[in-house]
Amino acid sequence: MQRWPSKLWLVRHGESAGNVARDAAHVAGSEDIEIDARDVDVPLSRLGHSQAAALAHWFASMAAEDRPEVILSSPYLRARDTANAVYNAIKAGSIQEIVDERLREREFGILDRLTRLGIEQRHPELAAARRLMGKFYFRPPGGESWCDVILRLRGLLDTVSLHYSDKRVLIVSHQVVVLCFRYLIEKLDEAIEKLDEASILAIDVEGDVANCSVTEYGLEQTREDAAFLKLERYNFILPLLDQGTPVTMAPDVRVAAR
Repeated sequence: MQRWPSKLWLVRHGESAGNVARDAAHVAGSEDIEIDARDVDVPLSRLGHSQAAALAHWFASMAAEDRPEVILSSPYLRARDTANAVYNAIKAGSIQEIVDERLREREFGILDRLTRLGIEQRHPELAAARRLMGKFYFRPPGGESWCDVILRLRGLLDTVSLHYSDKRVLIVSHQVVVLCFRYLIEKLDEAIEKLDEASILAIDVEGDVANCSVTEYGLEQTREDAAFLKLERYNFILPLLDQGTPVTMAPDVRVAAR
């Protein structure tokens, strides 16, 4: 018997003040990304709030029977505020909004808030190790590799399948988290080549996950007692374009080293 949601949306938060600070650091050729807040407390930018509102409008325009029934969010402020915008636009009946720490941003440890230039200048040995190992497996001191993120997301997917099977579930998180979900979920699709390290990193190289873009999966029944989540669209930005909201694709504050 299948234990998956009937619909699953993965959304990256709206543009954050950290995205803006990162762009400024690169323009200035700085080693540091200057922002006066813990990463968990970095807020949405003004544009990020507009993007979240456009996303919320898109979900609210759906028929009631098609809207999310459960919203799971990273505990980081930029993700929570994006999720709250959707919740406030569609709240009705028994919709649930839940913060789950396993959806947090990838942790970069000693490389936190350094640009690529800053990493090369201050930690050349780590930059060399990352080039040797590749970013899928490289774990900076005090931080996480992509594999570490995937490990915690395996547990999150178990929770979703246990508690929210047959529900319509929206997850609001971060860029690398969205990509790691794709790595996990699409391994279950019998009709496509399974994603591995090379293929998920190739998707990453093609372009960043846009702020407030939608990655959507629908339930595909293979037989009476078996089903999987099938990718229907990735990095979908029409909700923003429909509202005339600018699309941004900058990595998060620390993702210069991702």
